Amino acid sequence: LGLWIATRTLGDELFQVTVGGDAPAFTANAVQVTPPHGTVAAPTTGARSLADYRGQVVLVNIWATWCAPCREEIPSIQALYRDFAPRGFRVVAVSVDEAADARKIREFLAPYHVTYDVLHDSAGTIQKTYQSTGVPENFVIGSDGVVRKKAYAQDWNSPENRALIGRLLDEQGAR
Repeated sequence: LGLWIATRTLGDELFQVTVGGDAPAFTANAVQVTPPHGTVAAPTTGARSLADYRGQVVLVNIWATWCAPCREEIPSIQALYRDFAPRGFRVVAVSVDEAADARKIREFLAPYHVTYDVLHDSAGTIQKTYQSTGVPENFVIGSDGVVRKKAYAQDWNSPENRALIGRLLDEQGAR
């Protein structure tokens, strides 16, 4: 009975999102971003969930338009996505901006020529589920649904991160 009460009152706080653990499910609305000519289009608007990426290597990036470190890492995320998307790598950028800011998110991303998936979670549900302590916060999820890396702002196109994504994609191909 005590465990049942604890899980109902503490919820996600009881089960930490850690490297080696299963990535929690989520759902949010996609934001249509206009990609540069000749590139793969991001999803149209509508609900998207982590289940839509099942069996793929995914970088979940929790961010906001008002966050300076978020701005700094967008180009490296886009470069990593550009190079590894043909092998099945996916990026899901989850904006935690205010509810009425979908247009602002599109306008903000336009100069970055973002071609990966962008979701809008104005209620902060995903941020709470993933126990994010700020933005940006990132989670690399293997094709098996397990969190492989948890990190704050960084150069996602660095040799170390490219090696991690390459290795995870190799594992995905071996399945």
